[in-house]
Amino acid sequence: MSIIYIPEVPVIPSQRPEPGPAPEPRGAPRSLGTLAAALLKHHVRWRNTVSSGSVQESAPLSGAAGLEAARKEYAELRARGLSLDLTRGKPSPEQLDLAGDLLSLPGAGDVKAADGTDTRNYGGLLGLPELREIFSGPLQVPAGQLLALGNASLTLMHDNVVQALLSVVPGGERRWADEPRVRFVCPVPGYDRHFGVCERYGIDMVPVPLTGEGPDMDVVEELVASDPTIKGMWCVPKYSNPTGEVYSDETVRRLAAMRTAAPDFRLFWDNAYAVHHLTGERVEILSILDACAEAGNPDRAFVFGSTSKITTAGSGVAFVGSSPANVAWMKERLLKQTIGPDKVNQLRHVRFFRDTDGVTAHMERHRALLEPRFAAVYEVLESELGPLGIAEWTRPKGGYFVSLDVPDGCASEVVRLAKEAGIALTPAGAAFPYGKDPRDREIRLAPSFPSVEEVREAMRAVAVCVRLAAAEQEAAGTAG
Repeated sequence: MSIIYIPEVPVIPSQRPEPGPAPEPRGAPRSLGTLAAALLKHHVRWRNTVSSGSVQESAPLSGAAGLEAARKEYAELRARGLSLDLTRGKPSPEQLDLAGDLLSLPGAGDVKAADGTDTRNYGGLLGLPELREIFSGPLQVPAGQLLALGNASLTLMHDNVVQALLSVVPGGERRWADEPRVRFVCPVPGYDRHFGVCERYGIDMVPVPLTGEGPDMDVVEELVASDPTIKGMWCVPKYSNPTGEVYSDETVRRLAAMRTAAPDFRLFWDNAYAVHHLTGERVEILSILDACAEAGNPDRAFVFGSTSKITTAGSGVAFVGSSPANVAWMKERLLKQTIGPDKVNQLRHVRFFRDTDGVTAHMERHRALLEPRFAAVYEVLESELGPLGIAEWTRPKGGYFVSLDVPDGCASEVVRLAKEAGIALTPAGAAFPYGKDPRDREIRLAPSFPSVEEVREAMRAVAVCVRLAAAEQEAAGTAG
């Protein structure tokens, strides 16, 4: 069953101390917060859910008897002394074992890249061409415009933000650090580490809700067209963290073509789950670089990806791609930052995958391990919460997360109850800037690491906590 709800997401200003009031941005509306809040208040977001009732209409836990039953159930849960973790989207040991052969590669004497480069030595600033060719298709970036660098795409995103603060990007007039204020559009729920980069450097975050086909483009277009201090936007366009959102073709085209008040506006296109399917349907999205070029904005997007959830999370390869102008800009800065990436590790990945088909086959083996874990989440949610109508959740076609919505004001309590019962959940609000979910309802579930039975057991425990939190909230409302 599909349900819609109305989020009220405020614009959250930077929490950095300021010596005085910031000057009003050139060409900006008098109150960006008022504009965005008004637009967001009337927005509805589609939820792909399986709950069988309406939160407003169903009251199965009402009354003293229901509350007492929920408390007894929770006491029994705590007495079990569980210790389970659903906090982060880590590959399971079985998934990591899929790349076990990688550890013996490239092998003694196998040190030469396709062009004869000795991968043990200096050089090769942009990464091995053959590895860039393998991941060119999945990341939708021409191999000549794709860089294969370190092991973490988050590092590349962080560094590009910092470099834009410190030096003028192509098409820009001055460094971002020289602006009176810098803002980023942040689709929510979103990735907490994106928000952490903004918070670290005092970049204000403007939350925009997701619609089921990407961010609300009416809101995004209004914001970026009217405010020159909005310099960037975080995007996880495919199997988004945590909702599993997939950007529609229309959304991609509008992001590429929209008018921006800032000439140096950038999309940070984090295609982290480009090949991470959970079903037999291989969902594809439009190439953002192609769409930007066709719209006359070739330098608008930076595209990121990595093998962190493909081979090994700590010793994979990260990629960044963009337009020729942006690549030249990045290369100029890399020359001052590094002698070159770990080419031996890159050659190891080339030998392991051989070609793009090798990546596809490898990800099917990942899917075989992940799909039952996600099925266990749905099974428990459907049986334990579905009939009660007190929760909504997503059924993603890929990625690593399920987004669970509980009654407004209950997420923090559910997480607390779960912790005391030995179940570690991602902190409530983690998917929102500064960790503040205005409705305190969203909880990110990460079922990849535990075994299938552990996922099932953890989800039963989560359901107990949701029922108790909902019953206590209802009892408090009745008493009030």
